[in-house]
Amino acid sequence: MALTPEQHARLAGIGWRATPESENLDADRVARVIIQHRNSYVLHDGEKEFSAQPAPRFLRRDLDPVDRPAVGDFVVLDATTKTPHIELVLPRRSTLMRGAAGESYKRQVIATNVDHVLVLMGLDGDFNPRRIERYLLLIAGSGAQGVVVLSKADKHPDIAKPLAEVAAVVPEGTPVHAVNSKDAASLAVLAEYFGPGNSSVVVGSSGVGKSTLTNTLLGTEHMATGAVREHDSRGRHTTTHRALIRLPQGGCLIDTPGMRELKLTGDEDLDAGQFADIEELASKCRFGDCVHQREPGCAVREALESGALDPARWANYQKLRGELYAQAESLEAQLKRKSHDKVMNKALGQRLKDKYGRR
Repeated sequence: MALTPEQHARLAGIGWRATPESENLDADRVARVIIQHRNSYVLHDGEKEFSAQPAPRFLRRDLDPVDRPAVGDFVVLDATTKTPHIELVLPRRSTLMRGAAGESYKRQVIATNVDHVLVLMGLDGDFNPRRIERYLLLIAGSGAQGVVVLSKADKHPDIAKPLAEVAAVVPEGTPVHAVNSKDAASLAVLAEYFGPGNSSVVVGSSGVGKSTLTNTLLGTEHMATGAVREHDSRGRHTTTHRALIRLPQGGCLIDTPGMRELKLTGDEDLDAGQFADIEELASKCRFGDCVHQREPGCAVREALESGALDPARWANYQKLRGELYAQAESLEAQLKRKSHDKVMNKALGQRLKDKYGRR
């Protein structure tokens, strides 16, 4: 049964995008995750928000965390339960993830079904173009568009300098804006990301001004804010969980806690995006196994010596590539361990059956 215009309008208010497959859904059972707690969720159906529980299968320990409902997801509710239960997560049009803290190969979903990822960075002690490269690498495979937003522009004496530094590290076509997050007029340049039907997520370090930006867009003190330390321009986590907020501009914004660690997932591709030029340089080396040290005919070394390649950018590229290799090795080891455990458990089960018989 096709959705009525009224149902379309209601769901569009929470960022819904109709697809041919969605036309047969029961719109009265569709909602969007706006807050995720440990074992419960807060949903919005376009008219009201309410609490919901996940179906038992979403709580299984062996389930990949990526497959659990996350902030930004559109979900279908179970029609057979009196209290709202999430029965199904609908296909995601984009998924922003990072590697979970620790040494195990796990991924953590930051937000789903977003059109733009706003990388917010302060023009103070927080400013770090190398970190922007890391953010954009994570965003590249998400299905969303990365946007660099430099906050605290009102406190910087020469905006042109940091803008040029950022332009040198971002892929061509990546939007870069310098704003004052406390000034609604300054945020007008971001209007295209917050219009009706659009969903965006804002990411960045603690104290960079994510909650301040959200409050200015809302025109009210909806999110708590705090001061930053003078010596490093970092702040405390005033935002403690991810939350999707409906904006008066018609779009949706997901605010996130400050990220102290930005670990790669292992699925990123260095051959494309902002490092495609380095990969192309490496392909021009005389030897296919060149490690770019003292080998003759090394195109990378020549570019470094001529100034065509920034040494800091080259060092960051090597660091990121090393992390990707480490993640790949971690995943391989984890898969082998699981395979070994499966074989051992099967053998143990057979021995128990042989000794005690089948139950």
